[in-house]
This record gives sequence, structure tokens and C-alpha cells, in this order.
Amino acid sequence: MAAPAARADGSDAALAAALADVPDLGRLLEVDPYLKPYAPDFQRRYNRFSQTLDNIGKNEGGIDKFSRGYESFGVHRCADGGLYCKEWAPGAEGVFLTGDFNDWNPFSYPYKKLDYGKWDLYIPPKPNKSLLVPHGSKLKVVIRSKSGEILYRISPWAKYVVRESGNVNYDWIHWDPEQPYKFKHSRPKKPRSLRIYESHVGISSHEGKIASYKHFTCNVLPRIKGLGYNCIQMMAIMEHAYYASFGYQITSFFAASSRYGTPEELKELVDTAHSMGITVLLDVVHSHASKNSEDGLNMFDGTDSCYFHSGPRGTHDLWDSRLFIYSSWEVLRFLLSNIRWWLEEYGFDGFRFDGVTSMLYHHHGIGASFSGDYHEYFGLQVDEDALTYLMLANHLVHTLYPDSITIAEDVSGMPALCSPISQGGGGFDYRLAMAIPDKWIQVRLYVIKEDCTHGAKMLTATLKCIAYAESHDQALVGDKSLAFWLMDAEMYTNMSVLTPFTPVIDRGIQLHKMIRLITHALGGEGYLNFMGNEFGHPEWLDFPRKGNNESYHYARRQFHLTDDDLLRYKFLNNFDRDMNKLEERCGWLSAPQAFVSEKHEGNKVIAFERAALLFIFNFHPSKSYTNYRVGTTLRTFKIVLDSDAAEYGGHQRLDHNTDFFSEPYEHNERPSSLLVSKNRCAKDSGISGIFSQLWK
Repeated sequence: MAAPAARADGSDAALAAALADVPDLGRLLEVDPYLKPYAPDFQRRYNRFSQTLDNIGKNEGGIDKFSRGYESFGVHRCADGGLYCKEWAPGAEGVFLTGDFNDWNPFSYPYKKLDYGKWDLYIPPKPNKSLLVPHGSKLKVVIRSKSGEILYRISPWAKYVVRESGNVNYDWIHWDPEQPYKFKHSRPKKPRSLRIYESHVGISSHEGKIASYKHFTCNVLPRIKGLGYNCIQMMAIMEHAYYASFGYQITSFFAASSRYGTPEELKELVDTAHSMGITVLLDVVHSHASKNSEDGLNMFDGTDSCYFHSGPRGTHDLWDSRLFIYSSWEVLRFLLSNIRWWLEEYGFDGFRFDGVTSMLYHHHGIGASFSGDYHEYFGLQVDEDALTYLMLANHLVHTLYPDSITIAEDVSGMPALCSPISQGGGGFDYRLAMAIPDKWIQVRLYVIKEDCTHGAKMLTATLKCIAYAESHDQALVGDKSLAFWLMDAEMYTNMSVLTPFTPVIDRGIQLHKMIRLITHALGGEGYLNFMGNEFGHPEWLDFPRKGNNESYHYARRQFHLTDDDLLRYKFLNNFDRDMNKLEERCGWLSAPQAFVSEKHEGNKVIAFERAALLFIFNFHPSKSYTNYRVGTTLRTFKIVLDSDAAEYGGHQRLDHNTDFFSEPYEHNERPSSLLVSKNRCAKDSGISGIFSQLWK
């Protein structure tokens, strides 16, 4: 079928104009000609980005200077020992600084009003030149609103906030150590293949408590390295007052969460990861903010429109949180400076942007099904102010550090979101393939019932996707881990190697390995695993809250289970490790997409080639096949990974000493084929094998 011409309101002349304005739009349209009718949309988006970038250059001296807002806003020690303070509070009638240093006198240190809603203050040092506000002092910004109300606030630029025992709200602590942490190791180069370990510091211990940065550095980083992951996605780092929000209700955007330790300890964590060659990404939340006003951004200057849209547009109906006004000059400064802060102050190597779907559309994805019709991604429903911000953020990140990585959490499938900005795209490196875990949710119900009608469905992915079988979303209360879905209550009684395999445990262990492998190999250009799920973490994830009597029982990761040689969790852990190590050696994630030569619905067999490897999966619950013919372009093979191997809890039914040879016999659109022989297969077991090319 021929690709459509430009739509009626986007004539050939409009297409030509778009191609003239957007430098590399032609490349995008070559990849996907069906986007031609929307060339004027890409033109408008690119021009908005370019105009905003140009305005920043004219008015602020460029995005480099504009994104350094944290160097002047907030509270800073001067060379003479004095203190310089600056805030943006356009709705305030007066601004003051108070704290320990002045016995909490609310009005003794007033700010001076500047243009455009800005206020600043210089406090000289003591007569002996010592600091008037030493490291560790408590501070507050005092706002006199236009109605005369006196409000005590935490600076939006605060670097460290803590909640002391018994307090409801956080306190702002002036963080200015005499000897800040000095990074010892350089950033690792951008990985060829991205294997992400999604992590949460607070739940990283098996103990019923909040774990620390130190604990993660000493105990979890070596595990991640040993498992073959080359990237960590750090969740819940930006300060959030409510622990059970999983870090998605941010109150202080420039503060690393103090519940895990100090800023310097987080820097040590990142630096240690770098020493292991591990890339570290921050889960950044710029899609919304907490409604807290006492210790958050909300109502900072006494109005509801300081950082956010005023009225109903400024509130997310489902999340009960505030929504940024991305067209605001100072909001752009705040958010872009926040991006740069985490890159430069803490050494992060990029970001996973949370809630991108909510940002991209005025409807925030609420009630939208996203069928894939391109009309859903263009037009008035798109929030082009937010899209312009995302383009600016990606431009900044990749300009500062070309090896940085940005990932969009977008469920809508917005076309060109991961295309270069020069093509009119959003500039992200990857998007999360969020449909894959949803598909496994659908499939697993059939798998458990041994009706694998859906078990041999081909996984699909768009350009530059991060694939995953399950993330933190699937582990949260109300759901449960993939292993627990497959094996459920038997995980409590039948995971010991001293007991015989039951059909449920046997099949669950085999399917857990196969589901993760096929997702890893076929799902996209990167792979993600949520911490602990590599070894089949049981149960679910639930943070302490009133509904569970503030229990930490489910807010932990039981790594000790895989360390126990008498438990079967070690088999899943071993398989995950060797799967990652094989990918590191062969590089299928960075190879072109796989050619799926077989997805036989009746046999429940899937076979495909990628990166000079032949992958073969048998998902049938009761059948094994002898001399099964598989199409290939390769010639000579040996087994390099076998889910049925003993070290992975398998039944050792494949001979690993056998070489396999293809024949010049065409099969399934492949010029050659080979016969795969298996030993007898017991009922209720799924088998997968990978065969890699072996040239003589």
C-alpha cells in the first residue's frame, strides 16, 4: 500500500516548507512515510523549540547559563563568608529569611524586590568573618502574601531537607560541608547495549527498615555488577515527603532523599557504580509535583499559580498533584536547572523521565486508549508547551554530556518521540516498551491454566525501546511479582532443593526463565529488570502506610533467598546472570531487530535469529519434539545457553557436547535449516535453547 500524501491542509507546499525548516525531517519521513501528512506538526514543534532556545540565548546568554539557576537561586555562601539568597515569588508582597541564625525572627532579614517576581538578599559575615549561617543550620523563607498572610516555606532550591522524629513536615537544612565529596572515577562510556537494574535504595535490604545509601553501595552494587547489568535506574531519590508514593510525589526537587542518608553518601554511591563501569540514571519526575505547601512547591508565594497552572488545569485528577506550567520562563529555568543539577552535582549519567504521557497530552492519558491511529498524536490534544520543554531538556542533557541517556516513560507510543530533535522528534534515546508487561499479564493467566493459546504470540517493539517483563509497577500491592503469579503459595513450601519438584514449581521456574529471555532478546534495544525479580522474588511490594499498620514486611528485597544454596531461587539468579553475560558477549540488544522465522500456534514454538544467534523456545505445556526443523541463515552451531541446564533448575535433556549443522534446505523463508534433536521431555515442562553460530 502506498504511503499517503500530505493531508489536505498540508499541501505539497506545506510539506516542502516543513522540510526546509526542520533540518533532518526528510530522514524521519523516509523511515515512516505515513508521517508525511503531519509534517506541518513536526515543523511547528521544531520551530517552537528553536524559538524558545533562541529567546533563551537572547535574554539569558544561552541555555548553558540559563540552566545554572541553582548557582544563584536558593542560599549560597559568598567568598567573603557572607550569604547570598535569591527566590522567585511573583505573588509575594514581601520575602524574608529566618532560622537558627537569627533565633527565628521572621522579619529581620528582608529580601529586596527585583524585576519579574525575583527577590534577593545579601547577609554579611560576622565581624570575625565567621559564617553567620553555618552548615547544618535550619532555615525558612518567610512569605508575606498579598492578603497579608505570613507563610513559612522551604526554598524550592533547597539542597537538603529532613524530617525529624515526630514531625509531620520536613525541615530545610543548610547543606554546605567544609569538605564535600570529591569524585574519584570518570563516567563510563555509553553502553553499546543497555541492561538496566531498576533500583530503590530504601527497600534494598531484607530487614524491615529503610535501607541506606551506604548499604546499597556496599551490598547491592556488587550484586548488580555480578549479574551483568551495566546500568542502574535509581528510583525515589528526589525528596518526597510520603515514602509510600514510591518517590512520585516530589516535594524538594534539588534535594536527595535524606531518609537514606546524606548527599555526600549518594555521591559516593554514584562514584562507586562508575568505578564498576555501571551507568547510573535518575528517575526524574517533572510531570507533576506534590500538593504539599508547608514543605513543597505548592502555594510557595501564596498563590496557586507560581510554578503551576492556576485552577483545575493545575491539578491532576488521578494523582491528586500539581501540574507545571511549562510555558513559564522561570519554570523552564527551574526544571532545566534541576536536570543539570543532578548531572553535575551528583554525577548521574542520564534520566528516565516519569509520566511523559501525562505531559504530552492535555487529557494526560486519562481515558485514552491509544489505538495507534496517528490522529491521536497530533492536534489540539497535544500539550506542545510540555513537548517543547522535553525537547529542551533532551537538548541540554545531550549537549552537556553526549554519552548521557534519556528514557521516556510513555505508554501512548508518540511517533518520533525517540527521534533526534533535528528530525522534529522529542530527542529521547529510548522509550519504555510498556505494552510488553501488559501482554505478559494477559498471557500468564493462560499459561497458569496450561492453555497456551496466547503463549506463542510474537512480542513487538518500536524503534529504540527498553523491554521488560515486569518492573516496579507490576510488583506493587494489588498485583504481585511474575514468579508469584506463576507459583503463588507453593513458593512458601516447595522452593527447597531437598523436596521434589512439584508441577507448579517446575513449570513456574521454567516459564520465569523463558519469559525473561524472550523479552530480553526480542523485545527491543534495551532490557530492564526490577531489583529482586531476577531471582523470582516472592509476593509483592507494599510500603508502610496506615492500611498495613505501617509495616515494612513487604517493603524490602529478600536477597538472602538467592544466597541460600538449599533454595531454588539460585537457579533463576544464575540464569539471569548468564543471560546478561551472553548478551554482553554477543550484543543482541544493539543488533538489528530479530527475524522471527517461526511462531507456530499449534506447537507453541517460537524461533528467531538475532546477532548471529538462533533462539528456539518451546512453550508447550506437555509436548516435546524430536528432529524439529528450524529455518536459519547460519551454518554450524553449539548450545551457549539452555534454560533446561542443571545450574538453572532444568532437567538436563539437551546434549551440550553436540554440534548442530544446518542443511541447504529452505524452511520458513530461510535459505537453510537444521533439525534440533532433544532427549525425552517430561510432561508439564517448557524448554528453551539458544544456539550460537560456530564457524569451523
